[in-house]
Parts: sequence; C-alpha cells; structure tokens
Amino acid sequence: MRGTVAGGGRAAVWGRAPGRGGDYASVVMDSPVPPPAAGPGPRRRDRHGRGMRGPIAPPQVPLAASRADVFADLVQDSVERLERRWPQLADIDFMVLEVPRLDAAPEPWNDEAVPLGGTIPAREGGRARIVVYRRPVEIRTKGRDERAALVHEVVVEQVAELLGLTPETVDPRYGED
Repeated sequence: MRGTVAGGGRAAVWGRAPGRGGDYASVVMDSPVPPPAAGPGPRRRDRHGRGMRGPIAPPQVPLAASRADVFADLVQDSVERLERRWPQLADIDFMVLEVPRLDAAPEPWNDEAVPLGGTIPAREGGRARIVVYRRPVEIRTKGRDERAALVHEVVVEQVAELLGLTPETVDPRYGED
C-alpha cells in the first residue's frame, strides 16, 4: 500500500517503513520504548543535550543581582544613613524609576539638564515621595563608588527640597569628596 500527496511540486510518500514489515504506524505503535514525555515547562536543552544547565550563579551572589537591584540597594543605603539623623524620613516613600517622564515633568527639561531625581509632595492623606532616576545617574558615573556617592547626593538634595532645608543641613558631609 503506497500513497502520495502532491503539494507545491513536491510529493510526500508514505506506506511501509524502510526495511521492516508492515506499515509505518504499526511499527511505531508496537515499539516497546515509550516516547519521552514532554514536560509542562519550556525545554531547557536542545535535542543534542546542549544548552543552559542551570543558573550561572546562585541568587545570593552579587553576580545574580541585576543593575536595577544594585541601584535600589544604593538608594536604600543612602536613605538608611539619613534616617538615623532625620527620623521623619520614615513617612516618605522613596522610589527608583528608570528615566524621568516627559509628560509628568513640572518644568520642561532638555538634553543638557536631565533631572537625576524629583519630589512629589504629599496630597490628601497620601505620603510624600522622592524619586531617583536610575539611567541618568548610571550614565553620569563610571564605577560603583562614584555611583553610590552621586545617589547619596541626589537623595540628600531631594530630601532637603522636600523638607525646605539646605543639603548641608540634611547631611553635614554633603559636597565632600
């Protein structure tokens, strides 16, 4: 028994399995080895056994932390340093956003003066917020120490603006290298 299907100038032939008796379906269905079960998740390796075997580093290693996570930790460290001196900072929300939004800016800004942070005053029972923009800060720094110093300066400046104080009053070490 042999059949062909013509489609697009090519013919697919089915019928007997080469070198065996019976048709292809009976050979496959009578096979004693069951086919491998496909798991519910995505396939982690290719058909040759190559590919990712697992995570490169365990989650507790700094290599596994994303740049956004490391940046949020820098902001948190800076806030904790200031909270020891200013306990009222516990009533302020600190946020990290990727970039400032053009439509939400209170005053227009251009390429020369992209804001590194901003404040959102408290409204109708809500909490005041201080926002630090990650990408503009990362672009202006080269290493982790320089980034940590700039993040702290931005946080100090925004806290000073929100509290109506000078940055030197908020942190006596402000502006020191």
